[in-house]
Formats: sequence, C-alpha cells, structure tokens
Amino acid sequence: MTVCQGAVSRRTRPPSAAGDSRFVCFARAACRELTLIAALFLFYKLARGLTADDVGLARQNAERVLSWERWLHLPSEAAFQDAILEAPWLVEAANTFYATVHFPVSIACVVWLFVRHRAHYRWMLTSIVVLTLSALVVHLTFPLAPPRMMAGFVDTGVVYGQSVYAGAAGRSANQIAAMPSLHVGWALLVALALIRVLHTRWRWLALAHPTLTVLVVVATANHYWLDGIVAALMLAATLLVVSHATGGTRAREFAEGRRNDAGPRADQRWMALVSRNSSRPNLPPPRPVPDIS
Repeated sequence: MTVCQGAVSRRTRPPSAAGDSRFVCFARAACRELTLIAALFLFYKLARGLTADDVGLARQNAERVLSWERWLHLPSEAAFQDAILEAPWLVEAANTFYATVHFPVSIACVVWLFVRHRAHYRWMLTSIVVLTLSALVVHLTFPLAPPRMMAGFVDTGVVYGQSVYAGAAGRSANQIAAMPSLHVGWALLVALALIRVLHTRWRWLALAHPTLTVLVVVATANHYWLDGIVAALMLAATLLVVSHATGGTRAREFAEGRRNDAGPRADQRWMALVSRNSSRPNLPPPRPVPDIS
C-alpha cells in the first residue's frame, strides 16, 4: 500500500472504527503500564521487608539521626508534636492526611498524566521508579525506627485509633524504613509535575502539598525532619539522572507534550486558519516581465 492509499484508507475509515482502534490502543497501553507498576510495587514491598525485624539496629540509627539533627540545629520534632497535641482536631486531621492522601494523590497524578499528558507521564513514572528503588537501597542498608517508636514521642495513630499499621497491615509492613520519607519525596515529585505541565500562575500552589506532607509526617511522629531533607536531595539527584538519561529526546518529548497539551483548541484554531485561507479569492497570476535585453 502506498502512502497516498494509506492516507485515503485512513480518511475513509468509519468514525466508529477509528474510535474503536484508539480505544483498543489506549486499553493495551494502560494494561501494560498497570502490569509494570504492579510488578515494581510487589518487588518493592517484598524487598523492603527484608530488614523489618532488625528493630535494635533501627533504634540505634534513630539515636544517630537525632544527634545529627541537633548538630545541624534542626527544630525538635518532640517540641513540634507537643504543640500540635494541644489541638486534638488538628492531630486527627494530620492522621487522616497521612493515611489517605499519599497514595491517592500520587496515583491520581500519574493517571492524569497518562491520559492527558503522555510525554510528561513517562518522565514522571521514570522518576518515581528511580527514586523509590534508590530509597529501597537506603531502607536496606540503614534501617531507621520512626519517632513514634522512640521515647519522648506519641504515636498519634494509636492514641487516636487511626493507625495505618494496626492489625495485619502493621504486621506486613516494614515500620523501620523511615529514611528517606517517600511521603515527602513523592509529594515533591507530584508538585513538580503539576508545575511542569500546567501553564497557569496558580500552579505554584501545588507546593502546598509537599509542605503539608512534611508537617504531617513530623506531627504524627512517622518521620524526622532529616528524612524529608534526604528525600528532597535524593529526588534532586533522581531528576538529574532521568534528565541525563533522556537528554537525547527531551526537546522532542517536550514539544510533543506541549502540542498534546494544547488539545482540541489548537485543532480548532488550525481548522479556522485553513478555512479562512481557502475562502480567499484567487489572485491573478503575476504578469511576465518583458525581456528588454
């Protein structure tokens, strides 16, 4: 089939068949991505549980982290939590945020990018995978007990009956993998993705998400300040690696993403331009220049 025949066949294809073909391609791509994400998540959960029983070493590392924070003159997590405990409704709100916002917001952002901004989706997913696998290395080599497992802190989830680690969930989860905080790392990545994709001045409000996440994980005694700092540094390194690895296609993907982000409005503007040009009257051909030589 020649190029012209292929173009004619695409133009003459019934709209319903073209729509079905697009849906099938979208469904196949979605199933492929879901399978990949599920496999990576299962691998992460299994590998993360390898150090779940080394509580003694995790508490020793926690004492080291607290001493490092004192040396860096970081604020006291215990003092910050004491201030939050004065308002029980604020503690309950923090527990709810910790339990219900992390995964839903991250998944919603990934799905939104996959559906509406495919070029940016690949950057986002690659960054999540690299950051999470890098964090796994730290979890395995530096098991760390969270503040709620240390003296002087309150496990707000247990006290207020909102713990995400109660029952079978707590027995299957590795609770001594506090550094780095993937709550903070993923929240920062979501905010950067929104700032990168959106073109409104309000996009900078996305930074409120990682800011609230940092305050919540410390107030609920699930992480130290240093856990969030390390997560931010690891995310910065991740973005450098991802940008370098995709350097040859960055310009093309960015242009493709901008074109796709324009959506139907760009198509409408193009069709209006074509229609306006086609409706112009034909001008007479230019007169030949006489030969005066």
